[in-house]
Formats: sequence, structure tokens, C-alpha cells
Amino acid sequence: MIKFSANLSMLFTELDFLERFSAAKNAGFEYVEYLFPYDFQAEEIADQLTSNELKQVLFNLPAGNWSEGERGIACYPGRSGEFQEGVGKAIEYANILGCDQLNALAGIPPSKSDGNEVKTTFVNNLRFAADKLGEHDIYLLTEPINTIDIPGFYLNYTEQAKSILNDVNSKNLFIQYDIYHMQIMEGDLVRTITNNLDHIKHIQIADNPGRHEPGSGEINYSTIFSALEDLGYDRYVGCEYIPEGSTLDGIAWIQKYR
Repeated sequence: MIKFSANLSMLFTELDFLERFSAAKNAGFEYVEYLFPYDFQAEEIADQLTSNELKQVLFNLPAGNWSEGERGIACYPGRSGEFQEGVGKAIEYANILGCDQLNALAGIPPSKSDGNEVKTTFVNNLRFAADKLGEHDIYLLTEPINTIDIPGFYLNYTEQAKSILNDVNSKNLFIQYDIYHMQIMEGDLVRTITNNLDHIKHIQIADNPGRHEPGSGEINYSTIFSALEDLGYDRYVGCEYIPEGSTLDGIAWIQKYR
């Protein structure tokens, strides 16, 4: 059975953030994720998890100035100190929230930066984070993202991510495989997942085009979910899509996979 996680940065946005946990529980979810918890005290979120019997399965390391368009700083030369401070903060939250995996967004490197320096920065930052998270039994993930939604984003393809994993050379670094992003960048989804399952710790879903509910676009999710079950994938599948209407109006698709 697929373990679907409600992404509370995308779903139930009709409600204030802390109200989305009970909404997710009432909609049948047992697992939740979101972009960032840092606008709230960890204890506030932990209370919502406990009272609604939910498990926190993912959030991102601090990613720079999100409101100003930054989408991660892991590859950004000259900001490794800031990145390392963010790792410590994320670990504090993860320990309180019982979350065993965190995602490091590569980010958009400066326009005139040296490519070798960007890659070296990314590799060194991921190695640092993987080591620190490993001390707390927390997996580190990194996610390839499409260049239409985020032009200039550094990490874009599965093979590129595997090359980075090889350079980091840590047993605690894995791929966060977002089906929506990878459909745009490379397609061949089932074969790619099958060939790289050992490297994938988390999967996220949305349809394309539009990033809406599964079944609203071109991706054959019935085939993908069947493949995941056949492969014995036992981690989480994050519902990181933008509802076409209200969240509840668009949630019917999930029933046949529970």
C-alpha cells in the first residue's frame, strides 16, 4: 500500500498552517510534510502532530531568503557558514518533530559564478550535512528540480544527482525524486525509478502540465503506483500538488490507491 504524505505547503491552504494538520488527518492522511517549519516553534508543530496522530516525514533545510526568490543555498559559494548554521537548526526541529529525513535544496548559483566552484561548494555542503544528520539518524536528501518552474536551479536530472552522490561519497545521502519535475526534465519515469530505487528515499507527485492532482494531466499514475508496489517501495509518496479547486474537492483520486 502506498504511504501518501500530505504536503501542507500545497494542500489545505484554505486554512492557517497549524489548522492544516487536523484537516489532513480528517482527509485520511497519516503522514505530513511541508517546505519549512521555521516560522513556528517546533513544539507548536509537535503538538499538532501528536494531537492528530500524524507522522512528520519531510521538510527542507533552511533555504536562504525564500521571499526574495532564493531556492536554496547549498551550491552557493561563500555561504557555507550560513548553510552549516541551517543544518544545526534543522536538526533541532527534526529531533523535536520526530522527522527522519531532510531535503537540501541546491539553489540557484550566482549568474557569473565559476562552475567548478559551485559544484565543489555543493558537494562539500552535502557531505557536511550528511555527516551531521547521520549523527542523529536522519537521512539527507537532495532534489532535482525542473528549469521551467525554477530557471537556473543547479540540480536538474537524475544522472546529475547520482554523480553528486558519488562525489559526496556518503552512505547517508539520497535522492528526493519528484515525478512532476522529472517528467518535465527527462520522462521515462518508471524505468528511472526502477534503475535507481536504491538511491531514492522519498518520492513526490503532481501531474503535468499544471502541477495539479494526479489524473489531471499526462502522467499515468496508475502505472507508476503499481510499479512502486511491485518494486517493494516502502517509503513515502508526498502529495506536493496544487489543487485545481479546494483540496477536498480534488482528493477523490487517492481513494483507489489506499
